[in-house]
Order: sequence, then C-alpha cells, then structure tokens
Amino acid sequence: MGLFGGKRRSIGLDVGSGFVKLVEIDHSGEQPEVVQVAMRPLVADAIVEGEIMDPGLVSDTISGLIQEAGLKGRDVVTAVGGHDVIIKPIEMDRMKESDAREVIRWEAEQHVPFDIKSVELDFQILNPLAEGLQMEVLLVAAKRELVDNKVSLLLDAGVSPCVIDVDAFALHNAFEYNYPEAMEGIVALVNVGHETTNVNILEDGTPILTRDIPFGSRRVREDLQRERGLTAEQAEDIVQGREELAEMPQLVESSADEVAVGIERASAFLMTRQSGAGLGQIFLSGGGARIPGMSDALGRRMSVETQVVNPFERIAVRADMGGNVILEEAAPMLLLPLGLALRVT
Repeated sequence: MGLFGGKRRSIGLDVGSGFVKLVEIDHSGEQPEVVQVAMRPLVADAIVEGEIMDPGLVSDTISGLIQEAGLKGRDVVTAVGGHDVIIKPIEMDRMKESDAREVIRWEAEQHVPFDIKSVELDFQILNPLAEGLQMEVLLVAAKRELVDNKVSLLLDAGVSPCVIDVDAFALHNAFEYNYPEAMEGIVALVNVGHETTNVNILEDGTPILTRDIPFGSRRVREDLQRERGLTAEQAEDIVQGREELAEMPQLVESSADEVAVGIERASAFLMTRQSGAGLGQIFLSGGGARIPGMSDALGRRMSVETQVVNPFERIAVRADMGGNVILEEAAPMLLLPLGLALRVT
C-alpha cells in the first residue's frame, strides 16, 4: 500500500538514522530477483529521532551511494515513518472504494490528531468481500511537511521519488513475501532500528496495530561507551559480534526487556478481543536484530518463539550483484528497502 502515488526494475531507498540502504530488483522474469544491494553509513547525529539535522550531509550521502551503485537520476521508492505518521484501523459505513475516497477526509478528522489540512491521507479496505453495514478500513495519515521534506531531500541528491510508502507497510510487504506461513494467526514484526523500534502486530496477515518504541541499537552502543569506557569502534565491534565482552549478556537482557515492555503495551489490547488469541510468534529485523543474543533474550522474556528475519528467504539474489555488502551479515537491516523495491511502480 503506497501513501501516494510496471517498470522492469525498481529501487528501494531507505534513509535511516544510521545507514542509507538501497535494494534494486529486476521484475522482468517470472519471479523478482535482487540484482544490487548497497549501503553507506551516515555521520553520527545527521538524523536524530527521525529529524534531519544536516540535510546537505544526508543528501551527499544519498548521492554518493546512488553514484556508487551507478543509478544516478533513477526513480526510487522510498518511505516515511515516525510519530508524524498515523496508522489506525477504523470502521466506516460499507461503500464502494471510490465513494470512500470522497468521504475519507471527513472520517479522518475524527481519528487523526493533526490539522487535517496539513496531512496526506490514504486508506485500504481490509474486508472488501465481507457482508454487513460496516467495513474495516486501515487509515494512514502523514504530515505533508514530512513528505515534502523527504521529496526535497531526494531531489537534492539527484534522484526522483516515484512512490512514497510507509515504513511499516514496506516492512510488512517484504515479510509477507518471504514468510507467507506467518500470515496466519497473530504475530509481531519487530524492527529494531538505529534509534527506534517499530512494532507491527499482524492478524492473519493484516496489520492491526503499529507502535514505535524509543529504543534502538544506538542505545546499546552508547551504554557500552558510557558504562564500560569503550571507544565507539570497540562498542561497534561488540554489538556486531566481532568481539566479546563478559558483561554483554546482562546488557542484552536489559535491552530485550525494554523492547518486550513495548511489545506488551502494543499487544495488550489482544486480551480484550473475543477470539482470546494471543501473540503467537515474534519476528525480529533491523540492525538491532544482529546484536548477539538479542533474539534469544527477547524470546525468553516474552515466552514466545522469536526468530531473526531473513529478507532473502524466498527471493532470488543474483550471484554477481557485486558491491561490498556481506549479505549474510547485513540481511536483517535490509527488510525495509527490500519491501520498497518489491513495489512494481
């Protein structure tokens, strides 16, 4: 589902707080094939809590990555997210989609905590074939300023955003493609990013709730530096599993507890549902999923089966895709740009 907006190739571009990541997919065959993956780190604090502090620096990083990949001037699919994006299931009188598009702004005024004149809106009917007087609709609203700033940033970097998606939907898109068996029951897709963790609760493959937790892998690095007196490079080596630290398991347990509390708060409403079904599985993605022991610690804390997502579980990857990315190591970080690239524009 795009917020607004078939080529043979599509490029997913994820501008995160820690890295700019790119996935290119060829759609010309019977099945999509990943033909290129590239990523480049951002200077610390270039983006803080989703806000771009130094647009020129971020733009230069994007431009450098695009040139390195030989894609200058190409259209890209990108996304917005954070507290300026609202995703909410609502109920409306049953009507045709064309009619719903005429009244969605009025409906949104009752659910969106922003000035309705300053947002971009989209929606998706979740039960189009159901009967009854009411229909379930997934409402999406994003502040227009957020979208405009993202478009301006990319244009300055020499690329054109042909589709603006939403982070949570792009993650869900790639997850569904690779794990179709997880589209039954209630699962949590938890993306632990550099600064923020996104929790997406899915029921039978439909997103029913999304929440952001103010925790990311950056916190673990900073704790290592502050409490253990390590350099940034030493902390990075430990977080990436290249070096070991005796106290690391305790730090991971504490971090997993913070993520678990966020998941519990997000999924607390499940206890009130008539079905009585609880959370069945947790799927972990993002840079934080790479922290040694994080998946196991979260699974123990939640008493729920937890596994790290492989974005390339079911999608073909060209052997000569090149680049300096070690796919096995970077894979959990690439779920979002893969989901964007899977969009055929």
